Parts: sequence; C-alpha cells; structure tokens
Amino acid sequence: MFVSAPRSIALLACIACLPAVADEPRYNQISLRAEASSEVAQDRMHVTLFTESQHEDPAQLAAQTTSAMNKALQTARQAKGVEVSQGSRSSYPVYEEKGQQITAWRERAELRLESGDFAALSKLTGELMRDLKMASMHFSVSDAIRKQNEDALLKDAVDAFRARAQLATEALGGSDYRIVNLNLGSGGGYQPVMRNFAMKSMDSMPTPEVEAGTRPVSISADGVIEVQMP
Repeated sequence: MFVSAPRSIALLACIACLPAVADEPRYNQISLRAEASSEVAQDRMHVTLFTESQHEDPAQLAAQTTSAMNKALQTARQAKGVEVSQGSRSSYPVYEEKGQQITAWRERAELRLESGDFAALSKLTGELMRDLKMASMHFSVSDAIRKQNEDALLKDAVDAFRARAQLATEALGGSDYRIVNLNLGSGGGYQPVMRNFAMKSMDSMPTPEVEAGTRPVSISADGVIEVQMP
C-alpha cells in the first residue's frame, strides 16, 4: 500500500496535464529580415605614396630608397593632424631578356597617411608628390561616426522587423505572432571607396582636389517568428 501510492499519484498528475497540452495555440515559424540604413559622410582620408627606383648595385639602391623615405617621413611628421606610417617595402631582381642573368635590382617602399583634415592631408600630399608617386587615395567612415549612426538606426531596424512580422502574420491569416529570436548586426564592413582626383596649381604646388562623398551605414534585423493560427 505504501509502495504503490506514489505511482498512482504520479499517473493522475500526468493525466491531468494532457488537456492543457492539447489546448496550447498552434504556431508556424517564419524567418524574416529587415534593414534600416542611412548615408553617412566619409570623414577619413587615406593616401598611399611610394618611391620606386632601379640600380645595378642593391646596396646603393637600398640606400637611395631609405634616403627618399626618411626625407618624406620628416616632412610628413611636421603636418598636424595627420597620422603617418610606413607601408610595405620590397625589392626584386631584374633579369636580362633571356631571364638567366640579373642585370639590376628594383625596390619599392610605401608611405601611408591618414587624417580627418582633408585640407591638411591634401596639402601634404602635394608637397610629397614632388619626390614620391601616388599609389592610391580613398575615404572611409571613422569608427566613432559609424557606431553613432548604427546606434541611431537600431530602433528603426527593430521597428521594421516588427512591421514585417505583422504583415507576414496577416498574409498567413494568423491571429498573432511572437518573436522566437532576433539578431541585430551592422551591414557591410569597411569598404574603401577609391576616388579620382584632379591636380591644380596652388602657390606653384600641385594639390589634389578631393570629394569624399558618402557611404551607406546599415543595421539588419534577422530573426524567426511564430505565427499563431486561429
């Protein structure tokens, strides 16, 4: 008697819970995606300059390259508000026509500049291009500005997801929905935008005319909802 009583109570408890399971609402799961975006002015300018030369003596070639880079670095470091760093540096042999004998060596070294002050960087670029050549110039959105705009778009992305969820519910003839999961993420990534530039004479110094333009910043909302059917 004392051994079988707990089993009887457990059986009655399971039977009692069956109607509650049967009465739970029925749901259909749907994956949805929504996005909110805006155009943001690019506030960072990036310039890569380089020196490249050739010489029969690799030691003299290395000395020439080092001298050219040191001179450029000294000039660049004097510009206020410009971040200066050295890029890649490489050398390789130059062969004669048959490709069997080395006739000279060629070396290339890069100087990278970045700033939010376009006028200062443009002026510096013009000065350095007396001795160096330009490899590239592009613009980007700084991390602080990008995050500020993404935070502002977050609520818009969630509202857009809810609006799409409601439309999907109505299209399926559902009575209500609930969000199973929702993931928020920034759209795209760092994508440098290359720009052409025109050269003009300013106080006898060639200075690039630049136009940074804008770049889209977006927040996406990806998730799954369950639509309650009547």
